[in-house]
Amino acid sequence: MNNMIAPSILSADFANLERDLKRVSEAEFIHVDVMDGSFVPNITIGAPVAKAIRKHIKGIMDVHLMIQNPDMFINDFKDAGTDYLTVHIEACTHLHRTIQRIKEKGMKAGVSLNPATPVCLLEPIIDDIDLILIMSVNPGFGGQKFIPYSLEKIKQVKKMIGTREILIQVDGGVTLDNAKEIIDAGATVIVAGSAIFNAPDVEQRIQDFKSLML
Repeated sequence: MNNMIAPSILSADFANLERDLKRVSEAEFIHVDVMDGSFVPNITIGAPVAKAIRKHIKGIMDVHLMIQNPDMFINDFKDAGTDYLTVHIEACTHLHRTIQRIKEKGMKAGVSLNPATPVCLLEPIIDDIDLILIMSVNPGFGGQKFIPYSLEKIKQVKKMIGTREILIQVDGGVTLDNAKEIIDAGATVIVAGSAIFNAPDVEQRIQDFKSLML
């Protein structure tokens, strides 16, 4: 399974999203963070903005719902053109049902874990999901520092997956300095926001990350 980069538009210029999406057009994934100000202490964008930017995304639109009651918005994000829809295990009372609803709509289903959430909670639904997102910072804001214990969690998830075709995505505090260590631990999709969009040359920074994944 090839390693892939997923720029997070949380760190893009929201007044120039079309421009910034063109700058990262060589990335395999585009990571869209949706926050509601309740599950996390920040508010970002919703399905209408996701739908508007979909036509400017060449690859996979990867939507990360950091919200309460994600079931209420599954149809909206399907209509927006989402390829992968990830929900938080901490926000889903009936996680299995949520996953099934996502897949019934034709999307790939992902499950995310906050830093303090143990990976063992994935065991009952491991055969039903397509992506596991390890949060390596506490969600809500960009530009935070990578939590070192996340490397151990990545290794645990890799062992749990075994031969299953499930992507391991890591989000939070990823930089050029630690990306190789994260990949070596087992990550297959690297999410990076400020490390990409705050770079002097965004296009070159995508290539720099890609060179670490060979």
